[in-house]
Amino acid sequence: MKNLSPILEVTELRDMSGKQNLRIYDVRTGPEAWQEYLNKHLENAVFTNLNRDLAKIDDPKFGGRHPLPQFDSFIKTLGKLGIDADSHVVIYDDKNGANAAARFWWMLRAVGHRNVQVLNGGLQWAENRNYPLSSGEDSYLETEYISEYKDWQWPQVWIDDVRKATQDSESAIVDVRESQRYEGISEPIDLVAGHIPNAKNFPFADNLDENGLFKSPKELRALYSELFENYDKNRIIFHCGSGVTACHSLLALDYAGFEIPNLYVGSWSEWSRN
Repeated sequence: MKNLSPILEVTELRDMSGKQNLRIYDVRTGPEAWQEYLNKHLENAVFTNLNRDLAKIDDPKFGGRHPLPQFDSFIKTLGKLGIDADSHVVIYDDKNGANAAARFWWMLRAVGHRNVQVLNGGLQWAENRNYPLSSGEDSYLETEYISEYKDWQWPQVWIDDVRKATQDSESAIVDVRESQRYEGISEPIDLVAGHIPNAKNFPFADNLDENGLFKSPKELRALYSELFENYDKNRIIFHCGSGVTACHSLLALDYAGFEIPNLYVGSWSEWSRN
């Protein structure tokens, strides 16, 4: 199978609209997300809840604010959402793919699902391009997702690995939060401001251009090439506040043709509580 671009343009989605195995998911977040979805979403898009479907929330001290669910539990969720191994999954959110869309993409790729793309520019860009909208709730028939794997396939690290990496000059810890949070000037979500010792700051917003669209693969390669020239990808760790927006940078790296480095899901929300 030809390698599918992880980024899908609105025009390409429009061309795919009659495809039988197409599955579209709206993963916007926030207290009003469900109501906003009911008011307006892309035609045939099914609402997916970050906290319920893409995380198993418990104590942020152990795993952060959005720890991954158990692998088997997520496989069952995919079936409930109407996804099977043949589905062509398209995901969007209302943050240019920078929030839960990228997280859902990472999780699907990490269970071995290759046929998945994030909509470039998200909801707003599609609406600006007159993509058909719906209101109310859409759904797909439940199915059974069969994975050939029993656990997550993409590289992850845990808090003890990160602790060791802070003392290792051959490891790179990359914090994708905005510079104000990285520098400890502000912290709107977690209990403590600051960053993991020796972490470098590559804000995820730098993956996007002035229109909120992903920069070209060439531009993204230029942005990250020095990092990958200086460090082995197995010694590179990406993190954010709670393991969600870090996936946006991993998505950008995949789009640029880099091999995917490690994700620290616990991120600052776990680290700062320990």
